[in-house]
Amino acid sequence: MDLRLQGLNAVVTGGTKGIGRAIVETLLTEGARVAFCARHGAEVAQVQAELSAGSAKVRGHALDVRDGDALKAWVAEVNGEFGGIDIVIANVSALAISHDEAAWRNGFEVDLMGTVRLVDAAMPSLEKSAHAALVTIASVSAREIDFASGPYGAFKAAIVHYTRCLAFETRKSHVRVNCVSPGATATARFLATRKIDAAYLRDEGTFERYGAPRDQANAVAFLCTPAARFIHGQVLRVDGGLTLYAG
Repeated sequence: MDLRLQGLNAVVTGGTKGIGRAIVETLLTEGARVAFCARHGAEVAQVQAELSAGSAKVRGHALDVRDGDALKAWVAEVNGEFGGIDIVIANVSALAISHDEAAWRNGFEVDLMGTVRLVDAAMPSLEKSAHAALVTIASVSAREIDFASGPYGAFKAAIVHYTRCLAFETRKSHVRVNCVSPGATATARFLATRKIDAAYLRDEGTFERYGAPRDQANAVAFLCTPAARFIHGQVLRVDGGLTLYAG
């Protein structure tokens, strides 16, 4: 695809695994320069080395989004190095699915506040960009009662509400704000939460399967392109029809 992202600068949280890494790879393929972060330094270094082999446009940084000061400093550093920020993807998640208090605290700090802190840190840069696009990552668990009906679903629902409120607040600006809501996606973390049905891992012309991380990444990339310039305040479910009968 040519999504006309050449020369744009992107920031992605949680960029070493699963959907986050697929987003980083897709944006790089489309010609954007990408800075990503994740908690574990060794994983960040490994992913940057792997991706830099095909592109010099990627920068990795180790940080925990629960540390607001560190997140703000990183965004400022990226803005200075890249000369601006055009695209922001709030992807990181704790995948908190247990019902203990620690899981609720972790989901709040990582999923919800990690998104809020990133937006607060990056919005001044986005407001200076002529191609500003902000995409948050929620989940169909934000509206469905499923295996992730505890903290994970609750905070993904909060992200949906927050994103729509943010879109309302930015409606008189040129900053586009949208949300991608993935369905069942065959990441290592997702598969670890359930008994794997091998038939749902096939990649064929049927929707009786799990999605691939690149399916989510393609949707995110599209929302960042100038072709999506009139899409604002939307929640795009990328679920292969999983919620088709949910209304």
